[in-house]
Amino acid sequence: MNSKNPHTVRIAGVGYAVPSNILANSEILKSFPHRTDDEIVRLTGIRERRHATEDESATALAAIAVQHALAEAKMPVDRIDGIIMATLIPDQPVPSMASALAKQLGIPRVLAFDLNAACAGWLYALEVGRTFIRAGTAKNLIVVTAELISRITNSQDHDTAFLFGDGAGAAVLTNEPGGHRLHRMGLSGDADQFSAIQRVGGGARKLVPDPSGYDMDHFYLQMDGPAVFKHAVVGFADQIEQTLQREGLRPEDIAWIVPHQPNERILKAVSKRVGIPYEKFVMTISQYGNTSAASVSMALGWAAEEGIFNAGDRIIFCSVGAGLTFAGGLLVW
Repeated sequence: MNSKNPHTVRIAGVGYAVPSNILANSEILKSFPHRTDDEIVRLTGIRERRHATEDESATALAAIAVQHALAEAKMPVDRIDGIIMATLIPDQPVPSMASALAKQLGIPRVLAFDLNAACAGWLYALEVGRTFIRAGTAKNLIVVTAELISRITNSQDHDTAFLFGDGAGAAVLTNEPGGHRLHRMGLSGDADQFSAIQRVGGGARKLVPDPSGYDMDHFYLQMDGPAVFKHAVVGFADQIEQTLQREGLRPEDIAWIVPHQPNERILKAVSKRVGIPYEKFVMTISQYGNTSAASVSMALGWAAEEGIFNAGDRIIFCSVGAGLTFAGGLLVW
């Protein structure tokens, strides 16, 4: 049934990449002597994360993830028609990071653009890619994300300093027949929660900090923790339940949930709300932290590499991001 669905496309290969530099909780705790490692793990589920060094770029990290995905797909790069890049912090504002990646990969004449749906970005990009392929705009697409969130994390803010890491993930989407069928993503949002997660500075309204430095906080990610927790639990659960309803499935039909990785407590609450055991949630937050748009792609790449999926497994993606943005949908492995 799933392979015959006329709206699906094939994910032919996936891959992910992380910087080599590991930052353990103990390093960050040096700035917060009143907190402990046990407390951070209990509150977030995070033990360590990867932070890029000054000479590493998001584009280079994305290229590594793409090469892994292409190798798994057994597809030469010259068969790629386009690149869709999901990121909230490209290496430079103009041109797009997708264009930089196209040049680096040696395919400079493909369609290439960035999109920003924050932590839901990769799922938004998957849906754009799926519709492009179904419409005939492209045959083979790279859907990729790379985030160096450490560059906009305030190391002195105890609410966010422990949460974020850097990483990249990629998938090759194709119109070819075969397994790993990607179904339609459900996309939505709640702009009433616009200020729950934001970085005020760096855009046209406030391009650079004031020389006095009074507004430096505006150039880091800021988060209203209680609001995020409340709306994220509901948002994740809604995306899972809407996917089940859209696909005519029950919770027991689902083999795995591959979620955005914001906070372990959030996802445990989601598990209880939707009636799907937490053991079915693919979790990478302990070693990689919250990598924003990259987290779903990284978790998928990690799980595929570990060989935990079986042919025919029904997998639900779900994410909640700044905006707020919501995304969720089905992949049949």
